[in-house]
Order: sequence, then structure tokens, then C-alpha cells
Amino acid sequence: MSPPELELLDGIHNGPRLSVTTPLDQIEAAARETDVLVLEFEAFRDGRGFSLGAILRERGYGGRLIAAGKILPDQARHLRRSGFDAVELNPGADRATWERMDHAFDAAYQAAIDPVPTIWQRRTAAQSTTPPALPPKPDGDLHALAARLNEQVAGQDAAAILKAALDPALGLKTAAISSFGAEAAVLLHLISDEKPDLPVVFLETGQHFFQTLQYRSQLTASLGLTDVRLVTPDPQEKADLDARDDLWKTDADACCDLRKTRPLARATVGFTALVTGRKRHQASTRAGLKPFEVLDGVLRVNPLADWSADDVEDHLVAHALPRHPLVEQGYLSIGCHTCTRPVQEGEDARAGRWSGLDKTECGIHVERRQPIAA
Repeated sequence: MSPPELELLDGIHNGPRLSVTTPLDQIEAAARETDVLVLEFEAFRDGRGFSLGAILRERGYGGRLIAAGKILPDQARHLRRSGFDAVELNPGADRATWERMDHAFDAAYQAAIDPVPTIWQRRTAAQSTTPPALPPKPDGDLHALAARLNEQVAGQDAAAILKAALDPALGLKTAAISSFGAEAAVLLHLISDEKPDLPVVFLETGQHFFQTLQYRSQLTASLGLTDVRLVTPDPQEKADLDARDDLWKTDADACCDLRKTRPLARATVGFTALVTGRKRHQASTRAGLKPFEVLDGVLRVNPLADWSADDVEDHLVAHALPRHPLVEQGYLSIGCHTCTRPVQEGEDARAGRWSGLDKTECGIHVERRQPIAA
């Protein structure tokens, strides 16, 4: 498959222009109103523009995306693979160098926004008479895949659901999300049995209990997980929005967005499937949970969807899995220390999260916003 061409533009192009330092929600709002968007890079070593381009494409933006500002010819291929259609050449730029660097390499090690097959897909194709499966496109294709997989795993256990999600034939790029909380050991144990090198994303909000951080290290080592990724809030966003670390007092939703939703969106760019430990019994917002669903253009895999609290306890006991140290103190659902309290007798397991607020989810497991219109 021939890669697309990155169009090289002379001079300034008309259209809304936003710095890559602009918050993602503002860029998405602008994108909904235009079919041409120019993102200006303010430093040669600032990679935010590439992430923004990929996020816009992942979330459905079909308009023309142009890069401008401090960009080097060496970055041409990265721009194209991140979803950019064109680049504004700076005065005196050598067009021939840009063209040469755009296609200096025709091999890709990782899947990206562009449709070019990766090296491992090419290798599979060379060893088989059938072409390799490419990652499904967002929206319709993923919904169809989720429906097919839900039918395929009906009546099967959590291990079978996870195994189905990790089938190489699907061509998915998969990671897991874990809070390393009260019940996290169950899902992580299943992952360690099936694929211990699966990327596991941990949102290091900066407000976790110290016991959670200790437990993360303990569980990672005991299960032999080899790719646990710590994801933190963007330093500039935090300085702008929560310099005093007290945003949780005045706007819990905004605090979760800053410390969880935005970092997760950045950390999972390029992944087409995310495995979670959610269960139907945990909250009313999860009552209709299926093993496979599509959220924000990504396949969500929920192997434990139909597990009860007793199922979790039985698995923890049967496999002698380490417990989160706060559970014995009454913390049955554990998030940031600022917004979590012990659960009282007779209360729901998640009653200790955002107690007193009309809030049951941090935001990473709900549809964040409407898809961006082309």
C-alpha cells in the first residue's frame, strides 16, 4: 500500500490557527466548526502537535489538518502518520529535502493513523497466503466487531473473553487500564496469565494514597507484569488549572478531567482496544455493561462484566493474590485520597467515592463528548 503524500504549502494558509499548546478541548471545539485547521508548533522538540493530530483523527475529525511553525523536514513522516494532510513550509525551506524525508523510510514499527501496514503485518503476510488483518476503523467497523465478539464469547468465562480480545488475527493494538485498587488484582492476574507484556496504563494523578503506590509496585512484581506505564497530568495544564492542588474541592469533574481523562486520552493514542476491570454490579451507570463495547472510537474490553463481589473474592482467595492494604480499613473502591472514604456497613461498594456529590464516574469510562464533525 502506497503511503499518502504530505502536501507542501508555500506561504500562510487561510483557516483557524491554534498553537499546539492550546488545551485539547478548545482545539476540538474549533475543529467542530471548520473543515480546515492549522496547528502551529512553537518548538522543534514539542511533540504535542503530533499527539493532537492523532487524537483529532481518532475521534473522527475528517477535515484538512495543516501543520505550521517550527517543524523540521525530518518530522515530515511523523506528521503524515499522525494525521496531518499538509505542512506550511517556512521561508527558505528546501522542498526537495521535505519530499525526500517524507518517504525516506517505507517501514513502520507501530500502527498509526495512516493505513500503512506495520512490519509485523508485512511479515505475517509474507508467511501466509492470506493478507494480514489491519486494525479496524473506528465507528461502524468497531461496533460490528464488538457485536460479533459479544456473540462469540456468550456464556464463556473472563479468561476466554480476554483471550478473544488479544487474538492477533483481529489486528488490534491493545492495552489495559488499571487503578491498582481494591479489586485490580483479579484482572491483572488474568492478564499476567495470558500476556504479561500487555501495556497496563496507571493514571498517576499525584493524589493517590501512598498505600496504592506501594500496592502497584508489589502487584507488578508478584504478577510479573513487564509494561506498566505511569501516566501523569500535563505539567502546564496542571499549572494553569490546579496550581494549588485544590481543584477537587470546587470542581471534582474538572479535577478528574485534568488528572485522568486528558492524560488517558494522550497515553492511549494509537491503541484500538482497552481492557478494563469494570463490572455491572459496581454502579447503576454500569448495569448494562457488555464484554465488548465501543467508547470514543476505541473498543473497550470488560472480561469481568458479569462478575459479582463474591466472584472477585473467590478468585482472590483461590489464587492467593495480594490485597490492597486499605481494603481491611473499609475502602472497597479506591481512588484519590482527596475524594475517597471508607464504606459504611450496608452502603454500596462505591459509596465512598465522591461522597456527597452527584458523581459516580471519574470520566474515563463514559463517552466524553460527541464525535467531531468533519
